[in-house]
Amino acid sequence: MRTEVLVIGGGPAGLMAAIYLARFRRRVVVIDSGASRAALIPRSHNLPGFPNGLPGTELLARMQRQTEELRVPIISGTVTALEQRDGTIIAAHEGDPIVAQRAILATGIVDKQTPLADWTLAVRDGHLRYCPVCDGFEARGGKIAIIGPLGHAAGKALFMRVYSSDVTLIPVGDEQNDDKRRELQAAGVRITPTLKALHREERAIVATFADGSSERFEIVYPAMGADVRSDLAIKLGARHTSDGFLEVDAKQRCGVEGLYGIGDVVTDLHQIAVAFGHAAVAACHAHHSLPMRYAEP
Repeated sequence: MRTEVLVIGGGPAGLMAAIYLARFRRRVVVIDSGASRAALIPRSHNLPGFPNGLPGTELLARMQRQTEELRVPIISGTVTALEQRDGTIIAAHEGDPIVAQRAILATGIVDKQTPLADWTLAVRDGHLRYCPVCDGFEARGGKIAIIGPLGHAAGKALFMRVYSSDVTLIPVGDEQNDDKRRELQAAGVRITPTLKALHREERAIVATFADGSSERFEIVYPAMGADVRSDLAIKLGARHTSDGFLEVDAKQRCGVEGLYGIGDVVTDLHQIAVAFGHAAVAACHAHHSLPMRYAEP
C-alpha cells in the first residue's frame, strides 16, 4: 500500500493529524493497535466545549467517526519496524508494507503500574487516577495518596496539595532524599513507610506498608513513570531523551527525514489539548512539504 502520509497511532493525537490531512485532501492512512491511553479516561473535564466532561472512549469514538467520514482508512494492527528507502518511509506490520512519503508517530506512552491487581476497575471507579492536571480539580477535598519513588513522586504530591489538605506520599523503593522530605513536610504532605501492597475495598484503595500498618485512601495517583513507545523512531536515529521521549523541533520533526512525533511520545505536557496542537503543527508541515495536489477544473 502506498500513501502520502502514514499516521501510526489512533489516539487523540493521531486521529487529529489524520483529520487535518484528509481535509487538506491528502492521501492518509492510520494504523492503530487499539491501545490508546485515552481509552482509560473515565471522564475528561478539561476539554473545551464539554462542561460536563467526556469519557475517553466517547472522545475516541467521535474522532474515529469523523476520520471515517473523511474516508481515511484505519487499519487495525501494530507497526513492527520502520525503514527509510529512496525518500520514503516503509512501515512493516501484519499486512503488506505501507510505503509513505511522510510518517507521523503518535504511539504514546504506557504508565508503569502500582502493585494493584485489578487496577483497571479502580480506574473505572475513579479511585485510581493518573493525571492530576486533568482531574485534580475533581479530587479536591479528598483523602489522596501519591505512590512512587520519592524523588519522582514529590512533584505530583506538592501539586495535589493545591486541591486537598490531606495528601500523603507513599514511597516505593528505598530512595533517600532529605531535601525532598523537608519540602514535602513543609507543605503539609505526610510521608508513610515504604509500600508493601495495595488492594481495593468499597470506595477506597487500601495501602499496606512495610511496617505492617495499613491505611485507606479515597484517591490514589501513581507516579511510577512510563514506558515510551518511541522505539520505531529511535531505531531510525530520532532525537530522544534518556527516558525515551522524542525531542522535536517547532514543526514536530524528530531528526529523521519525513518523520514527526506528536502527543505523549514527545517530551512535553501529556495532555489531550497539547496532543491536538502537536497534530495540527505536524499535519500542516507535512502537507506543505509535499507537492501540492491542485483541484481539477
